[in-house]
Amino acid sequence: DEMRYDEDPSSLALEYRTLICENIEYDILLLTFPEKAELLEGIVELILETLLCRSKEILISSTLFPAEIVRSKFLKLDYSHIVYVVTCFTENTTKVKNIRKYLLASLYNAPTTIEGYYTAEVNHDLAKAR
Repeated sequence: DEMRYDEDPSSLALEYRTLICENIEYDILLLTFPEKAELLEGIVELILETLLCRSKEILISSTLFPAEIVRSKFLKLDYSHIVYVVTCFTENTTKVKNIRKYLLASLYNAPTTIEGYYTAEVNHDLAKAR
């Protein structure tokens, strides 16, 4: 993380926004999910807000995590993680009371849960095919 907190906040935000969009291949996501442009923009903004947060800890799923760990995870998010989050969000049928908290937790957990999700999907599809 080469970006420093003593930089001009607006230039730091622009640098982070550019990095986020590159990491998640934002332009390709817009082509993949044209009907979800507002959701994708909201995800970029949420990641940006989290990266710019100056708190020492960030609350995710009722647990306080060191902000540096959260930032590190968010800087590692890529296209596949966002596809996973958008897909899960779209398929969710339960009432979500706080979308921001839900998306924050989904983004934080995406690198950890993505493999298990797709494995379960494949196993489900294979069982149906038999």
